[in-house]
Amino acid sequence: MADSPTIRPIATDDAGEVLTIQRAAFAGEALIYGDPDMPPLTQTLDELRAELVENLGCVAVTDGRLVGAVRARLAGELLLIGRLAIAPDQQGEGLGTLLLAAVEDRGREAGATEAELFTGGLSEANQRLYEREGYHRSEETADGEIFYRKPLG
Repeated sequence: MADSPTIRPIATDDAGEVLTIQRAAFAGEALIYGDPDMPPLTQTLDELRAELVENLGCVAVTDGRLVGAVRARLAGELLLIGRLAIAPDQQGEGLGTLLLAAVEDRGREAGATEAELFTGGLSEANQRLYEREGYHRSEETADGEIFYRKPLG
């Protein structure tokens, strides 16, 4: 029986495992969109390490294995959340909800009053998760991206 996941701040030392989870998680998105060159799949390890130097993201670890990650950065009072990725064999177990809550808490502590994230128009599971967690559609772009916002008050 697996232990409950531990959620902790993301660190640059996590880059290799985060990249592995990211690629595995976004492979399904690439199939939905017919785009094997989407940024989460083409990002390099060096690019990811640089991104993690100052990041408010979090990771989920179960039984010593990194099973999920989310990244975030502050832009004024806006917390920009991105690249929520859950290991395919762990999807549907509530890790996305746990990671979103943890990163929102880190954002609040850093002074954010609102969070923003986005997903593609064909990513129905992502849309359901974000709406269930209190995010509201704020914008839809011509290329099909849907932006969501949530007050962090």
